[in-house]
Amino acid sequence: MTDVAAALIWREGRFMICRRPEHKARGLLWEFPGGKLEPGETPKEALIRECGEELDVEIEVKDLFMELVYAYPDMDVHLMLYNASIASGTPKLLEHCDMRFITPEEIDGFEFCPADAKILEKLKTKYKMQALFKIAGHIRIVYSPNIRRL
Repeated sequence: MTDVAAALIWREGRFMICRRPEHKARGLLWEFPGGKLEPGETPKEALIRECGEELDVEIEVKDLFMELVYAYPDMDVHLMLYNASIASGTPKLLEHCDMRFITPEEIDGFEFCPADAKILEKLKTKYKMQALFKIAGHIRIVYSPNIRRL
């Protein structure tokens, strides 16, 4: 089992996705930034190290968004996705071939690594619920004794 820490980095209502290099396993698929834990490393330490190595940024790791296990044909992955933000630096493409900040409603326009499927569904569902609550917050129910019941 390979332990992997990944970052859900938010900026202005959008989250960061990175495209894997063509020569790597699952090449050209989109993923969350992060990587494998080294021996003796905590997930948060690994995430800070990986984002520094791959993006040249310092991140602030927050709470765990989601954790799952996924079986690829070549390896089993224990994926831990943490909410995070960029504390300093501007992201650079040191490892990936592309990077974007997208909204949850744009998810279906990108082909992600299969291990991310449940995470992406959770993001889309959470986004839809937030949109519904926002709409509901603008609806006012007015009571009038002059309105008859049907």
